[in-house]
Amino acid sequence: MTGILNNNGIIVRKGDSFAIAIRFKTEQGMLDISGAKIKMDVKDMDDKLLFSKAGQITDALNGLAGIELTPQDTNLDAGDYKTDIQITYADGQVHTIFPQDINKVAYFRVTSQVTE
Repeated sequence: MTGILNNNGIIVRKGDSFAIAIRFKTEQGMLDISGAKIKMDVKDMDDKLLFSKAGQITDALNGLAGIELTPQDTNLDAGDYKTDIQITYADGQVHTIFPQDINKVAYFRVTSQVTE
């Protein structure tokens, strides 16, 4: 699984898979995310939705979840796109968890590849 997740964005090679691991915690410990839903959208610079991915909760009591990007998801022209990841808790609260800086929009950068 190739890719990079940093504070401001995600970098992945065109046509590659990438697993994004997410951990929810507070100062008191891991956050229970039972009943929550996680969603990631990727849009072009004109705000056209390119794809949307539902995250999978892998261990709700310990706040563990992930998003699996497939080769079909990352089969975009090399370049920069926009993304964010949100969690919707069972009580209806919605929080954008990525990027963490409320003043930024995260980039989703696809790099070119040689082998296709």
